[in-house]
Amino acid sequence: MLLVDNILISDDLVSARFACNLGACHGACCVQGTSGAPLDEEELSRVDAAAEALRADLRPVARRIIDARGAWENIPGSGYATTCVGQGECVFVVFDGPVAKCAIQKAWQEGRIDWIKPLSCHLYPIRIDDLGDMELLNYERMDMCLPAVAKGQRDGMYLSDYLEAPLTRKYGADWYARFKEACRDRRDAIAEDGRAAQPEPEDTSSC
Repeated sequence: MLLVDNILISDDLVSARFACNLGACHGACCVQGTSGAPLDEEELSRVDAAAEALRADLRPVARRIIDARGAWENIPGSGYATTCVGQGECVFVVFDGPVAKCAIQKAWQEGRIDWIKPLSCHLYPIRIDDLGDMELLNYERMDMCLPAVAKGQRDGMYLSDYLEAPLTRKYGADWYARFKEACRDRRDAIAEDGRAAQPEPEDTSSC
């Protein structure tokens, strides 16, 4: 674990390699799971506005779900989340061939709205646990993200670097700079501990 201000960060997050590979995973995180994207309360009005502004972009089945149940729901014991079509397919999913994409992010990239997407989606696979006076950042390992792990290893990309934009969005540029330096120091310390744990080579020279 490392601590940056009042934010605890797991070593898993520090050392993980990761870079999304949509061509391989087909946007599985948007369509798999037991609920939609987790939402903060202050994001609910943003979700409602996006559902209205992007109505024509959404699939007919998603529009019917939103008309019947709204674009978000309050799940007992879990909190707020985007509404789903079926079990885990977010109502904001649109398909580009076999790849599930976010209608909100697509509209943001095209300059049609000023909100990129819910923070929980932007940060994934990092999850934030509220510890009261502190927060804990964990790396949620999922089989559906194995292509991203493989791509991160090929590209030499750390998860902590790949998610610079959402971490800066959440905590600010100054915090992210301190976080990045702390991650480097922690990786160096872990590597040094690993080298120290290696057994000394036996002396096979003759007496």
